[in-house]
Amino acid sequence: MKNNENVFGYDRIYIVLILFLIICLPINSAYAQSKTVTYKPTVSSLKKHKLPAWYNNAKLGIFIHWGLYSVPAWAPVRGQMGKLPRNEFFKYNPYAEWYLNSMRIKGSPTQKHEYETYGKNFNYYDFAKTFDKEIQKWNPKKMADLFKSVHARYVVLTTKHHDGFTLWPSSTLNPYLPHGERHASRDLVGELAKAVRADGMRMGLYYSGGFDWSFKPVVIHNSTTFKEATPQTQQYANYADAQWEELIHRYKPAILWNDITYPKKGDALKIFADFYNTVPDGVIDNRWNRPVYDFTTPEYAKYNKITKKKWEATRGIAYSFGYNQNSGPKQLLTVNHLVDMFVDIVSKNGNLLLDVGPKADGTIPKLQVERLKGLGNWLGINGEAIFGTRPWVEAEGKTDGGDRIRFTYKNGAVYAILLDTPKSSEVKIKSLMAQKGTQMRLFEKGGSIKLKWNQHGDDIWIHLPHNLPDSPAYTIKMDPQPSALIKKKK
Repeated sequence: MKNNENVFGYDRIYIVLILFLIICLPINSAYAQSKTVTYKPTVSSLKKHKLPAWYNNAKLGIFIHWGLYSVPAWAPVRGQMGKLPRNEFFKYNPYAEWYLNSMRIKGSPTQKHEYETYGKNFNYYDFAKTFDKEIQKWNPKKMADLFKSVHARYVVLTTKHHDGFTLWPSSTLNPYLPHGERHASRDLVGELAKAVRADGMRMGLYYSGGFDWSFKPVVIHNSTTFKEATPQTQQYANYADAQWEELIHRYKPAILWNDITYPKKGDALKIFADFYNTVPDGVIDNRWNRPVYDFTTPEYAKYNKITKKKWEATRGIAYSFGYNQNSGPKQLLTVNHLVDMFVDIVSKNGNLLLDVGPKADGTIPKLQVERLKGLGNWLGINGEAIFGTRPWVEAEGKTDGGDRIRFTYKNGAVYAILLDTPKSSEVKIKSLMAQKGTQMRLFEKGGSIKLKWNQHGDDIWIHLPHNLPDSPAYTIKMDPQPSALIKKKK
C-alpha cells in the first residue's frame, strides 16, 4: 500500500502543478500584456514613448539617396550647404537629388547641363527606363555587407524623394504619374531591408512628405517658393498618409525619417501611434512639423555642446546626398575629417547618419567606399570608445600643446579620444584629475597597451611607449573614470 500511496502522492503533485500552470500562465501573460503601452494618436499619449537604448547606443547609421536622379547624377560643386550665399543656393544647388528642380531654374548650371546633354524637351521621368534597367544589376547583400564592415548599426533608405518616384511597388495610386514612372521595377526597399537585417543591422525608411513635385511642381528658387512648394490638398495628405502606412505595415522599419515637413491635413499623429504600436522600439525624426519626435536632425551641421535631447547629424560624404559625378577628392571628406567629426558628434550625444549616393545600378562610387572603409578601419580599433557610450561631464579637452580631445563615457570608464596625433612620447591632458589606481590603456590594432601616468597638480601626464604614427585619432581609456574635470576661472 505504501508504494501505491507514493505513486498517488506523486500523481497528485503532478496534477496540482499542471493546474497551476494552466491557471497562472494566462494570468501572467495577461499581466505582461497589460504592462505594454498602447499609444493613441494624441500628443500626450505619444510623448510617453521613451528613446530606445538601441538607438542611443548605435551612433552610426548609413543614409542612402538613390532614385531617378542617380541617372543624370549631376550638380555643380560650387560649395556645400551652409557655405553658399542663401540667394545663390538653389541656382547652384549642390544636391544632385534636387536635379528635377535645379534643371527648371532659368540660367542654372543644371539647366545648361540638361539642355546640352538631353535636350530642352526631355522628360525627367523618362529616366525611369534607364533606372529600371540599371537596378537589375544591383546586389543588396553586397551593399549591406559593406555597411556592416564599416560597423554601421542602422541604415536609412530614401523610399520616395521629392520627385515622387518610389523605390517600392506602392499600392497607393499616384494620379499624376503614368504607371511606368511611379515606382521602381524591383522592390528595392524590401530587398535591402532583408539584407540589412540579415547582417544584424536595423532598417529605417526615409520619405519626402513635405515635397512631391509630381503633385505640386513649384520651381523652388528662394525661401518664398520653398514655403509654397508643399502640397496642402486633402488629396495629397491622404496619399502621403497611405504610403507611410504601407511602409510601416509592410516593412516594419526601425526609423520613420520624414523630410522637409508634412501636410497640415495629414494625420501624422495616427501614423505615429500606428508605428509605435507596430514597432514599440522604433524612433521618429523631427521633420514632421509636429510636437512629437525622438531626435533632431541638423543637416550639414552639428551642435557645439552636449545636448540632453538625442540628435542625429546628417550629411553626405561630399556636398551632395545623391551621387554627383562632378564630386572629386577635393569635395569629399578626408578620413581624418570624417573621424574627427564623428567623434565630436558622439561626445555631444549625437549619432551620425552618413550618406552614400549610389550610381543608378546600386554600386557605390570608389571614393565614397574609400572613406567608408577608412572610418570602418578606425572603428575596428576604437569602437569601444564609441558604441554604447554616453557623454561625459565635459565633451572637450586639450593637451598642453593645444591638441584637441573629446571624451566619452561607458561602464565607469572615460575614453579620451585624441583628435590630433601626439607629437612626442608624453601627453599632458590639462585640467583633469585622475583617481588613485586608475589604469590607462592606449588602443592599438590587435588590442591595447597599458600606459604609465602621473598627476601633476591639475594635469595628467601620460607616458606613451613610443612616438605614434599619424592616425585619424587615438583613444586612451581611463578606468575608473577621473574624479572631476576641473574648470578654471580666468
